[in-house]
Amino acid sequence: QLQASGGGEVQSGGSLRLSCVASGFSLDEYCIGWFRQAPGKEREAVSSIRKNDRTTYYIGSVKGRFTISRDNAKNTVYLQMNNLKPEDTGLYYCAASRVAGARLAGEYDYWGQGTLVTVSS
Repeated sequence: QLQASGGGEVQSGGSLRLSCVASGFSLDEYCIGWFRQAPGKEREAVSSIRKNDRTTYYIGSVKGRFTISRDNAKNTVYLQMNNLKPEDTGLYYCAASRVAGARLAGEYDYWGQGTLVTVSS
């Protein structure tokens, strides 16, 4: 089971840190991804971190603003989001995949429930 938290309402330029905690399995055995879905839009992959070499991926619109990281001791993956923009608004999900460098939603095996991020201008 995955539990995502840390969402909230911030003004443009603000920061939030999302957390994804796993129970029942070790996150360090999986590629972990963060996805978001804005109202009326399709779910998109925002960032991911590979299980072996910790290689990270970011969608172009968040590069330089978001940072994904792992804390294996806490079985937690974080998404630090800085300089947030209104277009970052959406429901953010974390997911776990056995595929080392998973990018597509269909490659992910476990999903959290989502945490809402709202950025006002």
